[in-house]
This record gives sequence, C-alpha cells and structure tokens, in this order.
Amino acid sequence: MDIRDQFYHHVPRLRRYARALTGNTELADDLVQDTLERALSRHTMFEAGTDARAWLFTIMHNLFLNQQRRAPAQATHVSLDETNIGDLVEHDVSHASVQMPTSDPARRLEIRDLDEALRHLPDEQRAIVLLVGLEDMSYADVAATLRVPIGTVMSRLSRGRQRLRDLMAGGTPSTQSAQTGPSAKLKVVR
Repeated sequence: MDIRDQFYHHVPRLRRYARALTGNTELADDLVQDTLERALSRHTMFEAGTDARAWLFTIMHNLFLNQQRRAPAQATHVSLDETNIGDLVEHDVSHASVQMPTSDPARRLEIRDLDEALRHLPDEQRAIVLLVGLEDMSYADVAATLRVPIGTVMSRLSRGRQRLRDLMAGGTPSTQSAQTGPSAKLKVVR
C-alpha cells in the first residue's frame, strides 16, 4: 500500500474527529483537506513503520489549534449522531452498549444531553475524551498526537469522564465537581 492509500484509509476517522472538533461539516471537510494536503506535502517526514493514524491526527490537531488561535471568537461545538454516541456512552459514561435507533425519543434525548455535556468540557478534556472514546485511540497514541505526557492523558480523561457522568446525571456546568482552573477549590490533604 503506497503512502496515499495509507493516508486515505484514515479519512473517515479524520472526518469524524474534525466534525467533533469544529461542529460544522464544511469546516470539518476543510480541516481534513488541509490535513491531507499537509501530510502529502510532507510525506517524507513520515517514518515508515510508524502509526500513520497518530501522525495524521497530530497534524489535524495542530492545524485546528492554529485555526483556533487565529479565530478565537468562534465557538467549538461537538455534534453527535447515532453512529458515534454508542462508543462514547459505552466507553465513557455508562459502560453499557446502547443499540437503540435514532428514531427512539429516549435515544435522541441521550444524544442531545451528551452533546451538551461535551460542550461543557474544557477543550483539553474534550479532545482526549473524543480521541479515546470516539476514535478508540490508545493512551500512548493520544499522548503522541497531543504532545502531552501519558499521565496527563490519563488524568484529563479521568476528569473528563467524571465530569460527563456528573453532567449526564443532572449536574450543571457550574457545580463544584465541574469546576476547573484557578477558581476550583482544592482539598488540602496532610
């Protein structure tokens, strides 16, 4: 399989992740196209025998971050559908497979609630929850993709999953367990 075929094999996953990052089909398609253009123009930098998927996701993530820096006023919205809700729910929220069709009102409500909960996650947690839960990437691959230590991936994933559970259980984004950053209260352990 030549390098182009190897890259194009990952297009469906790239599109799904791009759509989750951008919340917009057109922007997602542009991001995938930019990712593939960058990958093909720099294919000599790709080391044969390494994970092409992780390399492509790294390129996409970096392109997305660059776009966000240029246009910080645009909101990021994750839109889910029946093809990926089961993966997130199965792996991250309830550990139970959901097989209901989208026409089921309960399923639509669950999708809407998870979609809303994901929008309340900090960007760092949301990216990791999506890469692990939706794209089924290993912690090591996510760490390489986002260029963070594997321990950071594990802690952000754990916090993101817990926050999703809290939000899905009826919590609000402003509850104590959902706070992040300097305003969050820390318990002092002696």
